[in-house]
Amino acid sequence: MRVLGFMTGTSLDAVDMAVLETDGETISAFGPAGERKLSDPTRDIMLAATKAALAWPRGAPEPAIFAQAARAGAEEHFAAAEEFLAANGLKWSDLDLIGMHGQTVLHERPQAGRVGRTAQLGDAGFLARKAGVPVAHDFRTADVAAGGEGAPLAPIYHLARAKASGLAPPLAVLNIGGVANVTFWSGGEDIAAFDTGPGNGMIDLMVQARGAGRFDDGGKYASVGRAHEGVLAGLLGHPYFQAPPPKSLDRFDFSLEPLEPLELEDAAATLVAFMAEAVRLGFQMMGQTPTELIVCGGGRHNPQIMRALQARLPMPVKTAEAHGWRGDSIEAEAFAYLAARTARGLPISFPKTTGVPRPMTGGRIVQP
Repeated sequence: MRVLGFMTGTSLDAVDMAVLETDGETISAFGPAGERKLSDPTRDIMLAATKAALAWPRGAPEPAIFAQAARAGAEEHFAAAEEFLAANGLKWSDLDLIGMHGQTVLHERPQAGRVGRTAQLGDAGFLARKAGVPVAHDFRTADVAAGGEGAPLAPIYHLARAKASGLAPPLAVLNIGGVANVTFWSGGEDIAAFDTGPGNGMIDLMVQARGAGRFDDGGKYASVGRAHEGVLAGLLGHPYFQAPPPKSLDRFDFSLEPLEPLELEDAAATLVAFMAEAVRLGFQMMGQTPTELIVCGGGRHNPQIMRALQARLPMPVKTAEAHGWRGDSIEAEAFAYLAARTARGLPISFPKTTGVPRPMTGGRIVQP
């Protein structure tokens, strides 16, 4: 199957796109990949939907803005793909399937006696009608309903990508988006995964709150700041870090309040240290030292993050590009791959990746 995968991260930066030729098990070819920056109106409505989601009581009807945001997101996906396909000499009719993750506006991990809650917005029916191609979507709901974390879902793709590159276990893949998550491949089909802690999300929110831009571009603020050990220790005292994996996070699960007394640069440096130390604690909890750590996602563009990881971890830390991977497109590729697995009824989440009781299929397909 030739599948177009879409991903929009919690940074609300862009629509990422990638084409794979895959049967949901092996990858036969890597098609083009690219991105289009989100328009300001779409970004604004997604921010408003996220704010509404944070105030959404359990059991209450979903906020009215969800439907508006879902349509806006789908329109943005369609427009982005129209440009992307044309630029790469492709037509909608060249595709067999689309995988659309949607925009995450809420993610609550399960608690004792309470299932989790997750919401990804994107009008799959609208996109299927406009594109004339079936759309796989809603990849997390079934996992959450079964008591799983609903995240991370990319690990099965990390395994396929590593195999396609001829890599050997044991190795680990770290994706640094709004939240950071790690996949451990021990051998065979054995994968384990969880969210280690914050990724770029807290840094983005802190920089935005101080009117200093949308993100710490190139780590320019963190590079001249100093991590505050007392604040760092307080952040690491969060009970999440004592919880056993598998486990998942929302980028709003940690408060920025402890950072308020710090200057911008020191706050940025502290958050870089927080992210890297959380990864180290994750490795410590797993008791595994893979031969290398492959880093993908936007966080690898921040040199301070990469330095902090290498300083704290005992194995080589490499960017995705060191193995010929497209580090900005791994998540979009993953949802193309998961769409193919959905179409074939193959599992996309597993006991050691999301905590579900057995390997589970997931996702739903909307026909044009």
